Amino acid sequence: MFEQLGLIGCGLMGGSFALALKRAKLVKRVVGYSKSPSTTERAKQLGVIDVAAPSALLAVSGADLVLLAVPVAASEATFKAIRHGIGAETLVMDVGSTKSDVIEAARIGLEGKLKCFVPAHPIAGKEVAGIEHADADLFTGRQVVLTPIKATLRSNVQRASQVWTGVGAQVSIMTHEAHDSAFAAVSHLPHLLAFAFINGIAAQPECQQFLDLAGPGFRDFTRIAAGEPTLWRDVLLANREQVLRQSQAFRQSLDALEALMSSGQAAGLEQAIAAASQLRGPWRLGSSTESPDA
Repeated sequence: MFEQLGLIGCGLMGGSFALALKRAKLVKRVVGYSKSPSTTERAKQLGVIDVAAPSALLAVSGADLVLLAVPVAASEATFKAIRHGIGAETLVMDVGSTKSDVIEAARIGLEGKLKCFVPAHPIAGKEVAGIEHADADLFTGRQVVLTPIKATLRSNVQRASQVWTGVGAQVSIMTHEAHDSAFAAVSHLPHLLAFAFINGIAAQPECQQFLDLAGPGFRDFTRIAAGEPTLWRDVLLANREQVLRQSQAFRQSLDALEALMSSGQAAGLEQAIAAASQLRGPWRLGSSTESPDA
């Protein structure tokens, strides 16, 4: 059990983590900080945190577990703000969906405390954000990817794995390069495409007519377009090299399908659709592990 969780960012992800730890009896006290004092106070009212700290540094002072649940673009400043409050035995994690940039931010911001840091990415979320939607079950049965670096103590990797397993998650470990490449393909590019698709419809005079006729397929395909704009701006910019690489691969595939349509090649088009259907068909999830905030 941890004595104190220092929670930086009292939103959906951070709040859910705190609630999950409490339910699993893995922490005695949660001290939280958010940029907005009203958010921190609301987290206290809801019982997500026990103490509202006036600064990030005070939230982590005395904590043996720290979680950064802030936008990835705010990582470096946050690491700098909490550096002097991190003890030798403190375990520090984040929940960012890009890892290379967060790790670089930690190298700059944490300096000699880098051994305490275990980068983490829980593949979980909801279509809604905010502390009011924090859920102790958010990580149950979900994947959490850890991307430790050379400086990370092995004992801290083990502790991090135990924490996430303790709240019901399934833990895997990979390099941050492999992580960012994989999630550019299966998360970041799909969000980019969903945004572009919706904006393409919105630009047409018949937009509202089209939307009035939309059914379940449209709903499922566009769900992730409801993502929080600032969060996804930061994610796409942080992992742009990998996302643009995946975008080029998508363009080639789309061009190939359009060429088959343009030339009326029914057999070839059916074959291409069948190949996609066969790959996607067996892949099923009881419920979505992806969300606009994943």
